[in-house]
Amino acid sequence: MKTRLLFVWLLAVGLPAPAQSPSLTTFILVRHAEKATNHPTDPDLSEKGRERAQRLAELLTSTSLDAVYSTRFMRTWQTAEPVAQVKNLPVVPYEPFKDEVIQAMLTTHAGKTILLVGHSNTTPWMANALLGRPERADFSESEYGTVLIVTVSEKGKVASLVALQY
Repeated sequence: MKTRLLFVWLLAVGLPAPAQSPSLTTFILVRHAEKATNHPTDPDLSEKGRERAQRLAELLTSTSLDAVYSTRFMRTWQTAEPVAQVKNLPVVPYEPFKDEVIQAMLTTHAGKTILLVGHSNTTPWMANALLGRPERADFSESEYGTVLIVTVSEKGKVASLVALQY
């Protein structure tokens, strides 16, 4: 009888809602492609770099993307552009090494997938900041084509990292 009353009471007041699973946001992090030598501080991509940027766009063709971010340098912008064109998205500039930028991206794109194009030091830094732990060292000057996929519910929470080459 007590069990039946408890059951009726639970139906009357409503069962507690199941805990919401956290929204997972996926960051696809890449370093810019190979750079030319036409400018000492802000070079364009080399021919090999342009080819790699096209391969990145082809790699992400069937991936749902909600935003494309790049630092303000020509080599990062030119790496991001082919992807942005395929996805019909603008390339949005971002400032690296800033926790508030990460938080803004997590808030704006919660539960979505975004591409960030950075540099040999900013890309691993972003992965480590998202993970909440130091897992990736800076890329060597000759390392191109590494894709870091970081999935988080919030900075440092429910975080995973996959590293691929393209």
